[in-house]
Amino acid sequence: MNNYNLILDIAMNLSRIGNWAADGYEDRKDKIITFLDNTSGYIKQLDTEMFPVDFKNTWEMFSEKYQSLSKQGLREPEDSEKWAEEMMTWGNILTHRAKLLIN
Repeated sequence: MNNYNLILDIAMNLSRIGNWAADGYEDRKDKIITFLDNTSGYIKQLDTEMFPVDFKNTWEMFSEKYQSLSKQGLREPEDSEKWAEEMMTWGNILTHRAKLLIN
C-alpha cells in the first residue's frame, strides 16, 4: 500500500476511534484498543523518507502527539471527550493534508 492510502487509513481510524470514545470509551474500549493497534501498524508501514517537505512538518507534529494519545487510549483517558476530540481533529488534519502525497 502506498503512503497516500496508508495516511487515509490512519486518518479514518483516528476519526472512528474518536467517535467511539465520544460515545462512551468504556463501552467501546476493546474496539478502540484494536484500532489503535491497527493504526500503529499502519504508521510502521509508512515510508516517511518519501514525504514531501510540506507534509513532513505535519507528520512530525502528529507523530509526537500520537505517541501520547495512543498511550492514553490504551488505558482510559482522564478526559475521554477531550481525547476523542483530539483524535478526530488529527483524523481531519491528515485527511486534508494527504493530498500533498499525491504525485
